[in-house]
Amino acid sequence: MAKRLIPSLNRVLVEKIVPPSKTSAGILLPEKTSQLNSGKVVAVGPGTRDSSGNLIAVSVKEGDTVLLPEYGGTQVNLSDKEYHLYRDEDILGTLHD
Repeated sequence: MAKRLIPSLNRVLVEKIVPPSKTSAGILLPEKTSQLNSGKVVAVGPGTRDSSGNLIAVSVKEGDTVLLPEYGGTQVNLSDKEYHLYRDEDILGTLHD
């Protein structure tokens, strides 16, 4: 049974990207070079409200590749996959090709 998690308020559900440990030519990469804390946004919450009651939307959207902090977030396991929940303000930025 597949579950769908919809984050509340300004939370963002992210699936971390695991970088390859080996190049296409078969060269093993050192552990430090393959460490880039990035992930793909799977789901976003509706946003939060300011003191006037106006909705402040989340700054990322589903499908964005984001740069994540080294520590933080809440680990969530759904359907044998590992996801992380972050607040919108904890995400460091978006990555573009």
